[in-house]
Amino acid sequence: MTPPQAPQTDGYRGHRTPHIVDPAAPRTARREGGEPVTALWPARSARPAEHRTAAGHICGPHRGRGRLVGRGAEMGRITAALAAARSGQGGALFVTGEPGIGKTRLATAALAAAASADMVTVRGRASTVGPPVPYRPLVEALLLLARAGLLPAPEELDGYGPVMTRLLGGTPDTSHITVAETMLRLLTAVGRQRGCLLVLDDLHDADAGTLAVVEYLLDNIGQQPAVLLLVAGRAPRAAGELARRARQREAAQILDLTPLSHTDVRLLVAAELDAAPAEVCPELLHRALTGGAGIPFVVKELVHDHADHPVHHGDRTPPVPATVADDIRRRTTSLGPLGTEFLGTAALFGRRFPLPVLEHAIGTDPTALSEVLRAALASSLITPDGPGTQWYAFHYPLAAEALLADLGPGQRARHARRAAHALARLHPGLPGAWRAHAARLHEHAGETREAVRLYCEAAQRAMDEGALERALQLLTRAHPLLEPGTAPELHATVLELLLDAAARSGRLDRLPTPPAAGHAVPAARRAGIHARLSGIATLAGRPAEALHHLDTARALLPDHPADGRTALVDLAAAHAELSRPAPDRLRTAARLARRAVDAARGDDRPDTACEALLLLGRLARQQDEPAATAHFERARAIALAHRLPVPRTAAEVQLALTEAGHDDRPGRLEQARQEARRRGLLPLAHEAGFALAIERIRRGAYDDARDGIIDGTAEASRLGLGRPLALLRLADAVRYAHQGRRTEMRAALERLEPHLDAAPGLRPLSYGLARAFCSLLEERHDAAGQELAQALAHDTENPAADDFGRQGLALLLGVLAGRLGRGHCAGIAEAGAEGTRWNRQFAGLAHAVLLGREGHRERATAAADRALAAAGPYPLARRLCLRLVAGPAYEDGWGTPVEWLREAEEYFHGAGLHPVAAASRALLRGMGAPVRQRRTGTEQVPPHLRRSGITVREFEVARLVAERISNKDIAGRLHISPRTVEKHVANVLHKTGHPNRRAFATAARDLTAPA
Repeated sequence: MTPPQAPQTDGYRGHRTPHIVDPAAPRTARREGGEPVTALWPARSARPAEHRTAAGHICGPHRGRGRLVGRGAEMGRITAALAAARSGQGGALFVTGEPGIGKTRLATAALAAAASADMVTVRGRASTVGPPVPYRPLVEALLLLARAGLLPAPEELDGYGPVMTRLLGGTPDTSHITVAETMLRLLTAVGRQRGCLLVLDDLHDADAGTLAVVEYLLDNIGQQPAVLLLVAGRAPRAAGELARRARQREAAQILDLTPLSHTDVRLLVAAELDAAPAEVCPELLHRALTGGAGIPFVVKELVHDHADHPVHHGDRTPPVPATVADDIRRRTTSLGPLGTEFLGTAALFGRRFPLPVLEHAIGTDPTALSEVLRAALASSLITPDGPGTQWYAFHYPLAAEALLADLGPGQRARHARRAAHALARLHPGLPGAWRAHAARLHEHAGETREAVRLYCEAAQRAMDEGALERALQLLTRAHPLLEPGTAPELHATVLELLLDAAARSGRLDRLPTPPAAGHAVPAARRAGIHARLSGIATLAGRPAEALHHLDTARALLPDHPADGRTALVDLAAAHAELSRPAPDRLRTAARLARRAVDAARGDDRPDTACEALLLLGRLARQQDEPAATAHFERARAIALAHRLPVPRTAAEVQLALTEAGHDDRPGRLEQARQEARRRGLLPLAHEAGFALAIERIRRGAYDDARDGIIDGTAEASRLGLGRPLALLRLADAVRYAHQGRRTEMRAALERLEPHLDAAPGLRPLSYGLARAFCSLLEERHDAAGQELAQALAHDTENPAADDFGRQGLALLLGVLAGRLGRGHCAGIAEAGAEGTRWNRQFAGLAHAVLLGREGHRERATAAADRALAAAGPYPLARRLCLRLVAGPAYEDGWGTPVEWLREAEEYFHGAGLHPVAAASRALLRGMGAPVRQRRTGTEQVPPHLRRSGITVREFEVARLVAERISNKDIAGRLHISPRTVEKHVANVLHKTGHPNRRAFATAARDLTAPA
């Protein structure tokens, strides 16, 4: 009779056969005779509908269980042990770690791996629930084997069968060593054919007898076909000591699980949602990264709680998931009343807390408090924070939040007053960071006015030190405490500091809604607040709102205000001017910025003067680089003189941006970007990130550029930063353009389009940096020329503050087309030696072409050599230049056009840029040079046409026929004769069975090359 199957559990208990982990795949078990029994998991389409944001990001609530994230190394060691056991060499592994780290999840994955290898898998778990049961996890394992029909007959255990029987009956009246030998023989018998995996979970709760058996098994498992996987916490109990001894005598491997990295947290969140990482909403990901501390249990609960408590910009912190709060409450309660009071008081400080202040506040016996501290450390609720024993921290922020939520209002106020008094006694005058801690305690005590005052003082200090994120944290706590009765001056101070910190850091998500001042605030200060709001609206890409705040600010100022009152308004107006579509916007912005500099210096506002000088430098960078550098240097000098780290960092980033175009390696710019991020200057860091992405694209590092663009775009989108987001979307389009991927480029430009109204200066760049370059790689030179002309036209209407090719690529194409010559390009000879390195290659070759036309062959060759030396770091642009100037060089007898074309053809063929490679081959043939035959590239032909016998060259012709382009124009584009085109067209029509060109073009619309 076939014994009954064990019921399904989450541990693959008692099954010999593999279980498919993928939820979309069938799960198969086998009966005793080998007959498969198959059941299907619910299909993906049957799962609960996901919650999605407006942007299409998935926020919940699908519980993905298909992937084990971040434990590849550990699973590798487990898999190796399982393979060894199948060959008769057993082993043991301890899985240790703090609560929630994923010990049980790893054990479950190990059971699945063993089952998939057809090993016997069995699991037992220790427990403190209910009356004690001797050898509980071992008995559970035996019962599971019995239910699965896999328990060996008593006579197979060589005299130890009765011991097994007594264990199953719950009366193991025998010695530990006898039970241990019984289990060893049982594992040998069960795993004789394909090996066995025994998992003992929660071993830290096991009885002494079980641990004695485990110790015996550790010493004797090596020659048996079995693996022991022992799961235990880090608490200082007997199981932990057993693991340490086993490691010392090399009886077991120790897999001590650590928190997941940020990358693995991202993957885990996506897996829990059953989504791609890019689909996860940024708010959820940010909450998981900052609140989960890499603990899988906490991260998962945050993901599944997010559907009920989604995070939106400006929201207060959402509640702690109930399961996480229950776990923290259970561990805290186990510390006793003193432990609960200790951790509750500690939570008033936030994640970090000073132990001496708590000792004075609680005022209990130091010995008892030390015992509580040790127990809290052992429970992984807290951890030392830095050297010494002065500071400790909660292991993850949610622990402090949960403990704080458990305090009643009266209890919280009492604890907070005692802690505030203790802090004041220990640190008179509240120097350094103690002011911020005191503010938090006064807030919890309900003393709001004192809390706001202290928060403002602490925030101002943080801003003076360049710690913008810290200042924002303090001010976002202070702002909700403002009440109708708050003093107007204090109200204005909170708003001014909050808006300044948010604008400089780009953390617009931290702003309250609406952050407006009351009418009791003096008019001049209200004007400054509206000027700040105008700057924030400009940064967010809302130009109409920015102008509205400017009008309000100007209306609040008196007819003849002191100069200092106008500085902020003029600076905000200058920034707003850059978002206004007008031909004179750059000149107007520069005039306003100069006026702001004068007003700020007259009223001793060095930070405002620095900001205005930085804007002047940005506006001058393209037209007068030395003047721009002088503005940046002046701003840095003022910042250094007044010890202003934020303006100093901003000036250094701008200087690095200016020099990046001249450096062989953009290392200084990367360092400046990292310093900006460290200071919390996110808009500035994204501006530097855009420049770095463009430089990486030009150098062919497309993957590095992509990674930076993806990360930056996600952050800028989450924070609502309009211009930085537009810059990064533009960089994405440029990345695709430089790879000749027009479809993706057009999609990226479509994503950029909504931002161009707020950033009109980027439209010329979208034509010059992206569209024109892509057209050149498609051998559409006329289109590239038209796109550069369009860039110039947009620049005339709305001047760009950045280069779009006017002094480089546009010069070269204009000279090659005959539109530009010496009379049109005054100083073109000098242009080859000045400007950015990127532009020098194009301008220098334009100079060489003109010299060649003028009959100066040697000078033309020398100019070309200098230009190509400048092109060294730019592999794609260098070969494109070679292809563009080889024809004129051959005709006028300068340079080495044949060598140039061979280099270009080799590069473009390898890069899969077939139109330029074909053009290079055609030019070589025209010069009478031998051409290497290329038989590859068939992968670009769609399968259905490949099956019809269409060749690569015929497909190139077919795409242009589908665009309804004439034979003459096709010949020009592909550099072949019209008769050859006619032949290819006839072949295409014959092979595809179409009667004429019109029928083929109608049927093959999907082949159309994007215009």
